Amino acid sequence: MLINQARNLASLPLSSLRQLQQSVQRTQQLLGQAQNIAFDVQQVDKAFQQQYSSVPLTASDEQLVTDARSRWQNTVGGLQDAMRVQAGVVGNIDTGRAQMSALVGASQSAAGALQATQAGNQLLALQGQQLADLTALVAANGRAQALTEAERAAAVDQGREQRRRFLAPGPGYQAGAVQMFNR
Repeated sequence: MLINQARNLASLPLSSLRQLQQSVQRTQQLLGQAQNIAFDVQQVDKAFQQQYSSVPLTASDEQLVTDARSRWQNTVGGLQDAMRVQAGVVGNIDTGRAQMSALVGASQSAAGALQATQAGNQLLALQGQQLADLTALVAANGRAQALTEAERAAAVDQGREQRRRFLAPGPGYQAGAVQMFNR
């Protein structure tokens, strides 16, 4: 009876906690390296107020081009960030597969209830890490899509202003002397 109790109280010699924490940390680092508009509510609000609000009627043509280029860079940066997070998550798949295999093996060869429970808990932690990766992936893809749509909406607004300027009554064509061929 004491031998069975000792088996049931034996701790699992395998721990995947460090690898799981490293995988989550790599994903967090990728999210933290977001370009231009990061995953920060105040920064998002500020950027949208500055770059995606209505086009001011007094903005110069040069400013319109500069603003459009900045919005385009935000969009491209968001798409690149999404792809980097995707690559990181895919890289975590092999690590997760190896951990899952080791933990299932440890669970199946557990000498007692404590070892089996600890292996099960670590499998749940692995599942939590995979859910965190999935959440990061959804957030990065959603950010990229939102930036694309925001750029599109701002381009429509800017297009309206440029059309208004083009159609605005003005002096029109003014005839003038032209000198050609340096004569």
